[in-house]
Amino acid sequence: MEFSFETDYIKILEKIDLINPIKYAQTRNYIDGAVTYLSPYISRGVISTQQVLNSVLQKGYTLKEIESFVKELCWRDYFQRVAQIKNVSSDIKNPQSNITNNGISSDILNASTGIEGIDTAIRQLYQIGYMHNHCRMYTASLICNVAHSHWLHPAQWMYYHLLDGDWASNACSWQWVAGANSNKKYYANQENINKYTHSNQVNTFLDLPYEMLEKNKSTDALKIVENFPLTCKLPEPTTIQINSNQPTFIYNYYNLDPNWHLGESGNRILLLEPDFFATYPVSSHCINFTLQLGQIISGIQVYTGSFESLINTYHLKNIYYKEHPLNLGYIGNQEDRDWICKEVSGYYPSFFAYWKKIEKKIHL
Repeated sequence: MEFSFETDYIKILEKIDLINPIKYAQTRNYIDGAVTYLSPYISRGVISTQQVLNSVLQKGYTLKEIESFVKELCWRDYFQRVAQIKNVSSDIKNPQSNITNNGISSDILNASTGIEGIDTAIRQLYQIGYMHNHCRMYTASLICNVAHSHWLHPAQWMYYHLLDGDWASNACSWQWVAGANSNKKYYANQENINKYTHSNQVNTFLDLPYEMLEKNKSTDALKIVENFPLTCKLPEPTTIQINSNQPTFIYNYYNLDPNWHLGESGNRILLLEPDFFATYPVSSHCINFTLQLGQIISGIQVYTGSFESLINTYHLKNIYYKEHPLNLGYIGNQEDRDWICKEVSGYYPSFFAYWKKIEKKIHL
């Protein structure tokens, strides 16, 4: 895949209009399937799952015939609901078993595992900040269940590079693969990888039946592990202009919605907190992508510093922000995000349980 992700809002809306939910359901597991490539815009809050679903339904599809597509949108909402209740940076259900290290294989970092489908996906991750969802699972399985690394540091590595990085979705998915958020670990063998990445490898260390792969407790592959340097470079702090008679709308890494309070006068601030990015570091590619998306919002100013310092320095009082589990220390008027089904909230131990509630509410 050779392209970069657009940061022009009209072109983003055009991507929504191009969605074919039927073809998506039929081909989404293949690396060249009819996926939407909307995830970076949903993760950054430029568009919402509700907005995408409503746009598709306006074309005349019934909820029943696009159930697969609706479920994938709901997965995103589900992980956010989990993160509202649980600390997703720790094992959610079970301690990950059979761990030998807390690092990440050098062969993973160098895209030199010898598994073509995975190595190609890692190189693509570095180049454009994207990896197909199936390849994310393959990579996580290789790291957690073959190299026996604890999921956390590798999950941070992947999140660091992903333009669509969503810590809740990322961490919960890694834990699902590693058996920390599921009852069974996920394994991918060479046959499965060949099928969905259109590779044709044989006689690799993954070229085994699943039952043998799960019982194979050791392998010479991926033995050398290291820590990936998680450093994040933010823009230098600058002075911003504030009108104290107007409300202040706080945008951040997870909220860049250009339609939020559209048409209202106010101070619009993209807040980049050093402490936040020290805990959840991302690449310069991700920061630049965020800054470019921020330009969609008319009159926005960038503030590098803490929420507290912003408030105290500029004596802000009438403050608005969108709810997010990672908005630590925010004060003011908290507003809801645009959920597919706002009424279904709280923690559900499985997506299936969450989906059953959603299904009743939206009358699938």
